[in-house]
Amino acid sequence: MGDSTPKAQVPASGSRLTVTIRDIAFGGEGVARVDDFVIFVPFVVLGEEVEIEIIEAKKRFARARLLRVLRPASERVAPPCRYFGQCGGCQYQHIDYPAQLRLKRKQIADLFQRIGGLDETVIGPVIPCPQPYEYRNRIMIRSQWDKVKKGLNIGFIRHDNRLVVDIEECKVAEPLLNEQIKRVRAHPPPKGGLKVVLRVAPEGWDVPRDSFFQNNFFLLARLVEAVRERVRDSGVRHLVDAYCGVGFFAIELADEVESFAGIEIDLMAIKAARGNAANRGRSNGEFVSGDVAAVLPGLLKRFCATATAIILDPPRAGCSLASLELLRQTRPRQIIYVSCHPATLARDLNVLLRDRVYELLKVVPLDMFPQTQHIECVADLRAGLAS
Repeated sequence: MGDSTPKAQVPASGSRLTVTIRDIAFGGEGVARVDDFVIFVPFVVLGEEVEIEIIEAKKRFARARLLRVLRPASERVAPPCRYFGQCGGCQYQHIDYPAQLRLKRKQIADLFQRIGGLDETVIGPVIPCPQPYEYRNRIMIRSQWDKVKKGLNIGFIRHDNRLVVDIEECKVAEPLLNEQIKRVRAHPPPKGGLKVVLRVAPEGWDVPRDSFFQNNFFLLARLVEAVRERVRDSGVRHLVDAYCGVGFFAIELADEVESFAGIEIDLMAIKAARGNAANRGRSNGEFVSGDVAAVLPGLLKRFCATATAIILDPPRAGCSLASLELLRQTRPRQIIYVSCHPATLARDLNVLLRDRVYELLKVVPLDMFPQTQHIECVADLRAGLAS
């Protein structure tokens, strides 16, 4: 016998509907349902009744654009940026800041439950940024030829396509960067398709032009504090800072351990890390150039596993399976996983926690990226009960 369950009717592209927003998905889009059919809508708030227009219809879901808010939520605020709703950089300027923090914690919990079946009670409240605007110290603006106006657009990629929104300022960027935007606009790139990285250098740190450094100085001390607290709690004597960049975590935490080592594939960053350590008188460690999966085995043979903590702060794509499996085999006492992408974090934790090789003690979320979908997490794992 065939399945007699009636299928949800797919709304046609271009149709207009009135819906209620039932959830906000990770990534920032609101979730509405019409006869169990899912519709994603940007720039809405949980509980709102809105009028939408379907712009893309597939078999299992549709995407819509917001036409009108018929019944606004109490958390809705007026976004301060004139480009919000066009620019793809921010997703939450229309939601008041305390509500953003609650939303991000719920999204982390939902992802952890769905991807790894993890208990949300280990997730702490999101630590707020003391400055929810004018905080970002690095941005990348793009140039693109606009055939209509016959000139360059200089700005950010739109939220709904790959076109560039022409911008004169960015509300989440530090004021010094907005001054740099003015200079770029006064002396534009020679053609479209070019990217310009603008950055405010961190005081007291050597950071090569293309090397990574945390994008929010205002929450940096709290991030270090969160990691330091977890290292101190474990009582380890050695620290390996994988994906160490210019040595930030290793150098900041060197006084908590007898010895440390940093690993980084970026040669310029390794050179800077060595200089940064020397400038701070950190002489109880070293920085090694190479791929984490290749270098880590040798370091883990030198350090006693039961007295060693590993800091993982990988790119947004997460850790390689080879590195995760190596950690499962060598079982250092503690893994502190620092991530700006909860979905890849949950995926990698799922590997590390399998068969109780590791146990997840605590997750500390920090809002390093206010007004956006992104959230930083510090996860503390300890070697588990597996034999």
